[in-house]
Parts: sequence; C-alpha cells; structure tokens
Amino acid sequence: MSTTTLAVLVPLLPFVGAALGLLTGRAAPGFVRPLALLPTLFAAVLAVAVAVRQGGGAGDGTPPLDAATRLTPTGSVPVDLSLHIDGFAALVAVLVAVVAACVQLYSTAYLRDDLRYPSYAALVSLFTSAMLLVVYSGDLMVLLVGWEVMGICSYFLVGHYWETPEARAASVKAFLVTKLGDIPFLIGLFALAADSGSFRIPRILDTAAGGGLHHPTLVALLLLAGVAGKSAQFPLHTWLPDAMAGPTPVSALIHAATMVAAGVYFVARVLPVFAASTAALVVLAVVAAVTMVGSALAALAQDDIKRVLAYSTIGQLGYMSGALALGDRDAAVFHLLSHGAFKALLFLGAGVVIHAAGTNSLAAMSRMGGLLRRVPDTFWTMTLGLLALAAIPPFSGFFSKEAVLGAAENAALGGPAPASVSDAAHSAATAGAAAGALGPTASVAIGWTVLLAGLVTALLTGAYAARLWLLAFRGRGAPAPDHCRQPRVMSGVLWVLAVPTVGSGALAWYLGDWFDGQRLTPALATSLLATGVALLGAGVMYGTWRRTAPLLERTPLGAVAAHPEAEPALSEAEAIETHPLAYGGIADAPDPADPGRRLLGPLHRHAAAGFHLDALYDLLFVRTVEAGARLVRFLDREVVDTYVRGAGTGPRWLGAAVRRAQTGNVQLYMSALLAGSVVLAIAAVLVAAGA
Repeated sequence: MSTTTLAVLVPLLPFVGAALGLLTGRAAPGFVRPLALLPTLFAAVLAVAVAVRQGGGAGDGTPPLDAATRLTPTGSVPVDLSLHIDGFAALVAVLVAVVAACVQLYSTAYLRDDLRYPSYAALVSLFTSAMLLVVYSGDLMVLLVGWEVMGICSYFLVGHYWETPEARAASVKAFLVTKLGDIPFLIGLFALAADSGSFRIPRILDTAAGGGLHHPTLVALLLLAGVAGKSAQFPLHTWLPDAMAGPTPVSALIHAATMVAAGVYFVARVLPVFAASTAALVVLAVVAAVTMVGSALAALAQDDIKRVLAYSTIGQLGYMSGALALGDRDAAVFHLLSHGAFKALLFLGAGVVIHAAGTNSLAAMSRMGGLLRRVPDTFWTMTLGLLALAAIPPFSGFFSKEAVLGAAENAALGGPAPASVSDAAHSAATAGAAAGALGPTASVAIGWTVLLAGLVTALLTGAYAARLWLLAFRGRGAPAPDHCRQPRVMSGVLWVLAVPTVGSGALAWYLGDWFDGQRLTPALATSLLATGVALLGAGVMYGTWRRTAPLLERTPLGAVAAHPEAEPALSEAEAIETHPLAYGGIADAPDPADPGRRLLGPLHRHAAAGFHLDALYDLLFVRTVEAGARLVRFLDREVVDTYVRGAGTGPRWLGAAVRRAQTGNVQLYMSALLAGSVVLAIAAVLVAAGA
C-alpha cells in the first residue's frame, strides 16, 4: 500500500468510526466501544507507518509527501484536497493518534456507566479526525474545515455534563472565544490566497520566501488572532481553564494533542509568513512572554487540580510560541510533542485522583490521608509527569524546554538565525528572508524577552508542580473515603504514557532527520540555570508547605462525601455541587494552609481569579452588548411598536366612529344627505363668486 493511501486512511478511519458510532450507538450499544477504540488505534498504527516511510523528510533527503486532487473549481483560487506531510506533520500525527487512542481506552472505564457515552465516543473520534486533517492537509481551506470541526466538537464535549450550569457556560464560552479569533483568521487565509494565487501551503511558502506578500504584518497579525484563540494565548486564553468542567479525558485530549496544539502547529507550518514581518514576531514574543508568566502565577493560586493543569498548559504553549517567535520551529514542535505525552499523563492521572478522592479540590485532598496508598500507580506516574513538566532531567520536558531556552539564549547573544524558520523544502531560501526581516536588534530583543520570561516561568512551574504533588498526595487527616478500586485500564493507560514521558526527550538525539536535520541538544549553561531555578521553586514550595501543614488539622473544610460505586468520576461542576462545604470555604475564605497563598501574598487573590480578565471582558464586551440589546429592545417596544400600534389604532377608532353613525334610521340618513347637499351647494356658490 502506498504512503499516500496510508496517509489518507489516518484521518479517515476515526471519521468512519465517528459516523458509525453516531448512527448505531443506541441501536447497537455493544459496538460502541469497538467503534470508538479500533479505528483510532488503527489510525495510530498507520500514522507510525507513514512517519517511518517518510524517514524524517528533508533532513535525510526525502522530500515531503505532496499529493492533491482538485476538490472544486472556484473560478480564481482553486481548493484542492491535498496532503503535505513533512517530518513535523508525521510526528505530530503520531502524537495525536496515540494520545487519542489512549483517551478512548481510558474513557471506556472512566465513563463506563455514562448513558451519553456513545455520543461522547463518537465526538472524540470526530475530534481526532479533524485534528489529523489539520496536521496532514496541504490546502488551507481543507485545513480550515478540520479547524472549525474541532471547535464544534469542543463545544459538545466540554458541555458533556450539560445538566450543570458550569458546563453549559464553559462550552458556550469556549465556542465564542475561539470563534472570535477565527474571524480574523479566515480573513488572513483569504489574504494569503490572494497574494499567492493558491490555498496550497507549498505555494504560499514559496510566495512568502520570495517576498511576495503585499501586507505581511497585517496578514500575520490576522492569523495570530486565530492562533491565540485556538491555542489559548493571551488575551484569548480565558476559555481554557473554564473548559475543565468537561470530562477529564476530554481535557487530556484538548490539552495534549488537539485544539490548543492546532494553533502552534499552524504557525510552525507557515512560519515563513510570520518571519516575513518583524512586527509580527515581536508581537508573538510579547504574547508568549505574558502568557508564560501570567499563567504560571495563576496556576500557583488555583485550588482545582484540573485548573492548575489547564494554566500549566497555557504556560507551556507560551514556550512553544516563544520558540516560534525566535524562528525556531524545531524547538517549538519538539516541545509540542514532549508536552503532549506528559500532559496527557497528568490529566488522565488527575482523573484517577478525582475518582478516588471524590473531589477536584486540592484543599480537600490535602486534608485526606491515605490517598497515595489508594492509587499507587497514579502517584508514581503523575510524579514522573510533574518532573517532566518542571523540566527536571532526564525527563522529556527537560530536553524540549531547554531547547526553547537554548534558542532564546542563542538569539539574545546575537547568534545566527535558525534554519528551521522555513518549511523543510524551502529552508535555505526562507532562512535568508527571515534574517532580513528580523534584524539583529529585534532578534536580540526577542531572545532576551523569551529567555527571561522562560526562566521566571521555570521557577514558577517548579513551585506549582511541587504544590500540586504535595497537596494531592501528602495530605493529612482522616483517610479518604473508598470509592471503589480504580479500573486497571485507567492505570494501564497511565503507564503507557509514562514511557514517552520518561524517554521521548532522549529521542531528540536520534530524530534529527525530522527536525530539519538538526540535533536538538540543550545548551549547557541555560540548562543548568533553568533546572536550578525549577528546583529552587520546588524547594521553596516544599519549605512553605512544611510550615503550613500543621494548619491542616486546625482549619477543616468539611467532610468529603462518597459517591456511589456505579457513578462515573465527578466533573468539576459536579464536584462543586457534591462538596459545597469544601468549595464554599475556598471561595469565601482562602485556605490558610495553602502554601501557594503564602508565597504569593496579596497577589494570590488576583492570580486565583485569572487577574480578573473575565471581569474585564464582562465589563467591556458582555455588559456593552447587553446594554446595546436593552437599547434595541426599548426602541423596538417603545418606538417601532408605537408606530405599529398607532397604524392599527387609528383605523380602529375611525371605524368605531363610523359604526356609531350606522343607526338604520332612514329619516336620519335622508336628513344627513340633504344637509350635505346644502353644504356642497353653498361651497360651490362661494367658489364661483370668488373666481
């Protein structure tokens, strides 16, 4: 079977599984799980086969796989159903398919008693198919189809627990915020097609490399708006923490392999477009820096275990965006792959912890004893994941994050621009164009911005990773209620994901062919500094926790009620409803035993609220729209309706007056006729005399 055929089957198989699942889910419930798992698993196998056959793309001389067929004649700019698979696309597709297969397998146990599991599984398969379409597509219009399908799927999956107001609000918010970014994104795609005469990605890259974009800064900023919405970058990141109201496997899929990864992947795919504008790269660097530091501070103040991980995802995406601002897509995609492995592990592990503890609240978990012994597999695997998140060697996060910081150090010290600024097939020509667009001063400024923000974020990441581990697994107090033994499938998936979490970083030594032929080895000085600040953050957090731990017995947050054995794991919204004492105490009075509160001090309240960006958006946009709606309603009811009512009232009154004259008295009619005739005669005489 040809590589092209295999590549076509990779997104097609999950799509077929989704279609069959939606059509037969209720009629044949016995086929739901096989239809959810097998197509995605086969897609993962085929994605690996495609990656092996591609052999890394341009790094070893193998050209990217390009295949196309005309989808529809448009008259001017054609739309093609095309594939463009280089080393990056091959590796990212493997990540997406493998994580999706793990999520589907995990969900068979996590949602085993959920009546809406058939539709859930089908939507996850459709979500996976859409992301794979984005990864493999060589035409921007076809890519846009997958881009938008992911937004629709996220709306339904985040709102899976639609009975709760939190899930409904989160799904609507995620949909609206991402669509807000998609509007300028679509305009940017049209501008690219107008300049290059095609939606085909290779043609667009040739145009960008040759300086053929008429307004590169405007186009790049329009595209960046869509990327910021989809990849949850400042200031359009606020939807992602709220999306944790959905099922935990959905959170793992969104954060590790789909949706938020799509924006970073898109920038990496068309990086020459951004490299053609110094202003766009500066904006991208500033957005990345603000995103990194702000999300790390917010993660340090969150009580919900899933929201901590959500803000950590935003921060890691900031690292990827920072690498792209430096023109180093190698480091960005490498961190995307590494992050996908350990973030899927952390979210799925958090699902086991929530299932075992019966709550999402870290404050409640910190007052439970024995949780570590209850879920030992989750404890060890999540420990590995948190070490990778904090970039502690030799775990995968260390290699990928230090590749980003090494690129920042190189730029800050005036080193040469990376060759990976271009597509693999256009690297030589585009690297020169990027060097011309990004002058030495701007390159140094971007390098220092990303480097300093990355080091501060590394310090904070070590702190909030240690805080999560301490509060979740080193709790003090009565033993946590036993909610039944966790299914072995869930623990098995965690160990599967632990393998790339531990070992994928070392693969950078051997995957140079995929990364534009470069060996992604971390810089020694930067690696030591970043690891040191991460360990410093974790050490400070541990010392603070030792001082605050005695307060746990003095400030109980209320008993944690058990949920029935047959009940699925609690969502965030369900946990809040089930444990109002715990969540009410956290919301009304910050937990004095929280070491994060001690470290942040007065900043804690603002960081816990996400620095009030939602309140600001509510003031600027929501209330403005509501005020406009009230004004329109007033004008419609009091002005427009007044004219409408008047148009009906006047004839009605006239009809009532005429009806009173219709008495049926013939003498009265004759008298009125005679009087009218006399009046007309007098009027005629007067008119004649005047003439």
